[in-house]
Amino acid sequence: MPFRPYIIHHSSFIIVFKILIVAPSWIGDTVLAQPLFKLLHARHTGLALDVLGVPWTLPLLERMPEVRRAIASPFLHGDLKLLERRSLGRDLGKEGYDQAIVLPNTFKSALVPFFAGIRLRTGYIGELRHWVLNDARRLDAESLPQIVQRYAALGLPRGEPLRPPLPALGLRVDEAARRATIARLGLDRGRPAAVLCPGAEYGPAKRWPARYFAELAQGLTAHGCAVWLVGAQGERQVGAEIEQAAGGVCRNLCGDTTLAEAIDLISASALVVSNDSGLMHVAAALGRPLVALYGSSSPAYTPPHSSNAKILKLDLPCSPCFKRVCPLGHFNCMMQLTPDRVLAAVDFDRI
Repeated sequence: MPFRPYIIHHSSFIIVFKILIVAPSWIGDTVLAQPLFKLLHARHTGLALDVLGVPWTLPLLERMPEVRRAIASPFLHGDLKLLERRSLGRDLGKEGYDQAIVLPNTFKSALVPFFAGIRLRTGYIGELRHWVLNDARRLDAESLPQIVQRYAALGLPRGEPLRPPLPALGLRVDEAARRATIARLGLDRGRPAAVLCPGAEYGPAKRWPARYFAELAQGLTAHGCAVWLVGAQGERQVGAEIEQAAGGVCRNLCGDTTLAEAIDLISASALVVSNDSGLMHVAAALGRPLVALYGSSSPAYTPPHSSNAKILKLDLPCSPCFKRVCPLGHFNCMMQLTPDRVLAAVDFDRI
C-alpha cells in the first residue's frame, strides 16, 4: 500500500508521519530502545513518536527528546484483559498512527495496535502473532546479537541491513530538579560522588555480593569520593546491609528516590559501579564513567551502549547461564570478581 502522507500542524512544526511504539517493561530494555527512536526521526522528517509503556518506565521515556508523548499502559505482566485492550486500542486509533512497532515478543503486546487499526504493525515473529502483525519479521539472532540492534532493526524497511554505528543514547537532565533532590537528601557535594547500584530485578545471580559493595565503598571513600547507594525500594535492605558493613562511609538512598530523581542523582556522579541492571543502562545513557559487573548475564546481549563504560566479567565455563539463581550453588561468576579487581578498574584520574 503506498504511503499517503497527511499533515497535522503541531506546535511550531508539521507532523507528516506518526508512529506508536509499544515499549518493553524493563527499564534497561526501554533505555536500549532509544537508538531506534533516533533512527526513526532520522528517516521521517516531522515525526510524531508516541510510546506506550508501563507506568514505571514513563519518567525515563519523558527524558528522551525523541518521544512526543509517553502513554501509560494499564496492563500488568500476565494480564490479557481483552476488552480493556480493545478499548485502549480504539482510543489510540483516533490518533491516526501510520505505523506501530511492537518491541516485546508477546501476543498480548501486539493487540492494542491491532485494535487501533494501525495500518502497518511491525514486530518480530513470536507467540502466534501473524494475525495481529502484518509486518512480522523473522529475527536473525546471529547478525543481531544485541537487543539494542534488534530494536533498531525494526525501524528499517524489511530486508534493509542495520549499519553501525547506532545512534548514541542521551537523556535530558533537569538541573533544577537535580539540585532540589540533592538538597532534600542533604548530600555531600564537596567531594566527587560515586554511585553504587547494588540491585538487579531479574534475580540474585546478577547481583554482586553486598559485602563486596561495602569493601568497594570503603576503597572509594579512601580515594576521596562520597559514595551513594541508589536503587529501588526493593533494594533498601541490601543498601542498609552495605551501609552497615562499610562502617557508615556510604549513604543508603535505595528507596528514597523516584526513578526521575535517581536519574538526576546518577547524572551528578563522577563514577557509577553497577550490576547488569536498569540503572546501569541509565548511567550509560547519561554518559557517566561506568564500571558494569556481569555474572549470570552476558554483555554480548545487553552491554551498556556507551563508550564511557568498562565491562568486568570472568568468562567462567559456567557463565553466562542466564539463571535467576546460581544453578551450581557456588556463584563463582560473582564471588571471584573481587572488590580489588573492581577498584583497579576505576580510572581515578577522571574523577
